Amino acid sequence: MATNVKRLAYFEKWVDPVAEDILGRREDIELVRRHYADPDGDNAAVMARVHGYQIAPRTELREPWFGDADLLRRCPSLLAISSTGAGFDMVDVAACTAAGVIVCNQSGTNKEAVAEHALGLMLALAKNIGITDRALRRDRDLDRFLYTGRELRGRTVGIVGLGQIGTRTAELCRGLFGMTVLAFDPYLTAAEAAARGALQVSLDELLARADFVSVHCPRNDETFGMFGAAQFAGMRPTAYFVNTARGGIHDEPALEAALVAGRIAGAGIDVFLKEPPPPDHPLLRLANVIATPHIAGITEESLRNMSEAAAEQWIALFEGRVPPRLINPEAWPRYAERFEALIGFRPDAL
Repeated sequence: MATNVKRLAYFEKWVDPVAEDILGRREDIELVRRHYADPDGDNAAVMARVHGYQIAPRTELREPWFGDADLLRRCPSLLAISSTGAGFDMVDVAACTAAGVIVCNQSGTNKEAVAEHALGLMLALAKNIGITDRALRRDRDLDRFLYTGRELRGRTVGIVGLGQIGTRTAELCRGLFGMTVLAFDPYLTAAEAAARGALQVSLDELLARADFVSVHCPRNDETFGMFGAAQFAGMRPTAYFVNTARGGIHDEPALEAALVAGRIAGAGIDVFLKEPPPPDHPLLRLANVIATPHIAGITEESLRNMSEAAAEQWIALFEGRVPPRLINPEAWPRYAERFEALIGFRPDAL
């Protein structure tokens, strides 16, 4: 039965309340707030009736509310799932496509925050900021020349994944420090990479030449475990590895082994396979590792940007327009049929 009211569910809270302000002004959208601690039966009954689901980030998300085939089976009215930021690895996109459910993200809305964080990790590693902070707190007679750092100017950075965040990182490295920017992105041509300020090379060449390797690709079947023992062995012993993308793209035991053996100089890690990592995680015991708790994309500005973008995208979607950050356009034909049956009018064509 078609309805004029579109029900949009989320758990706990938006990362910035501006989204609730924007959406709350719409008489045709009913915001449905749930809590993970609510009885499972109550949550299931409510979720079975919603048309949209603003899914929480992976770190905060709880079972059984991942965007998987089981959720789709339990939510027959669901038309769309939207992620908080650029990442959408908590959603089974293939299952959504098969079910006629579209998936959206907020790509680009936190690019400044993540790019700045990646650059901050590069600076902290090259200048030995983490190591010297600990030494200054520990050592009475500190020999500062033991901690001589390196400058970023004129170095080479290798960017893996030249999307919006990778492109902004390239811009900062090139513009601020005159760095040579290499990129590996199999979905771009050499001309497209050049237009984004980078020289497209193979992954092996990038690893062999880069002083800093910065990861900015999504986590999926292609990239899970992308950096293992062979890749770290292919890096220069003076090079640093930085990952602000997703845990699991690098093999954590392989990274630990490379750092302990001195095959690479250090690592800046914002993401872990299990988040938050346990305090006794092997990487957290290493002096040449700077770790942060998946906060690269979390700034006051980016949280507001992501929430505003998500709210506006939901409005576009529920008005029948094509959302600007659609992940699976191949789902659109079936989605359009389901939208018309549930909402009462046909959405725009792609």
